[in-house]
Amino acid sequence: MALEQMKVAVLGGGSFGTALASIAADNGSRVSQWLRDPDLADQINREHRNGRYLPDYSINPSVIASTDMAEVLQGASLVLVAIPSKAFREVVRQARPWLTPDQILVSTTKGIQEEGFKLMSQILEDETGFPHIGVISGPNLASEVAQKQLTATVIASDDPETRTRVQTALGCDYFRVYASNDRHGVELGGALKNIYAIAAGMAASLGMGENTRSMLMTRALAEMSRFAVDQGANPMTFLGLAGVGDLIVTCSSALSRNYRVGQALGEGRTLDEAVAALGQVAEGVNTVRLVRDKAHQDGVYMPLAEGLYQVLFKGVPAKEMARMLMLGEQSSDVEFVLAREDVQRAHREGEGEGEGGGAHG
Repeated sequence: MALEQMKVAVLGGGSFGTALASIAADNGSRVSQWLRDPDLADQINREHRNGRYLPDYSINPSVIASTDMAEVLQGASLVLVAIPSKAFREVVRQARPWLTPDQILVSTTKGIQEEGFKLMSQILEDETGFPHIGVISGPNLASEVAQKQLTATVIASDDPETRTRVQTALGCDYFRVYASNDRHGVELGGALKNIYAIAAGMAASLGMGENTRSMLMTRALAEMSRFAVDQGANPMTFLGLAGVGDLIVTCSSALSRNYRVGQALGEGRTLDEAVAALGQVAEGVNTVRLVRDKAHQDGVYMPLAEGLYQVLFKGVPAKEMARMLMLGEQSSDVEFVLAREDVQRAHREGEGEGEGGGAHG
């Protein structure tokens, strides 16, 4: 299919969905964007501006916004679903009558559904059963994408056609699209990093230095990949944009809602006070609880997630939790190189030999 014939549908009127709609239009696709709010749709069509989410961004004038789902999806070969995780399944169900098996369906949403611990692309699969499903994730602050700052993202799918079509539709001189076949790993990276952004914000407000932040990010990466591998992901995925790349931007940016919640907790505020100050719930707060419970259930060692759970939901002061984490076990660095169990066994054997030596002396 020639690029100028491609129709792209974007479901969602938030900042990232709006930026992707404009990029696809810049690349020559016909683009329709679905929004719930008729006033916002009207503003995009009239002023080529999304005043609520990206007020200073000039949207490509050929992007057509509409509240009519059937009209937006009609004839689209690529559908980007940029809906917050809480409403994701509901909107996919609303769209389902106008979706077809030959369409490429791609989630751009970073989150986990509580019921059944489902990722967004799994919801797309559940609701449609279609073969061309993918996920976009990476260090993609929408405000910087809108400013056309050089940004890279990952399209993950086990379907080559999905990967190629998304690279063609969205790749440009400032938005680079790299391919992966580990959809599960890429999507888990995007959801899990929100947890550690809370920890980074907390560390910053407790006055911890660059060494501490570096340690926090690398231990977070170890913890993320350990959990994801238990869920069936490839650990090498976490060396890429959706793993370490997204973790760096989220743990370094005061623009991140999760980082700001962590800062407030580090200042001694309760979770309710932190959320009230922010004015909205940060995705990572719910993710901490979901991932901590899942890790408990599956026997995955996640001391940072457990520590954050204690601060967020059990009222343990952030300063006290930071101290307790420092007293935790010193285990292996990269456990896909040296297994944690091998280090623990060596410790036990060393202690046994020490006790034995004393007995025979």
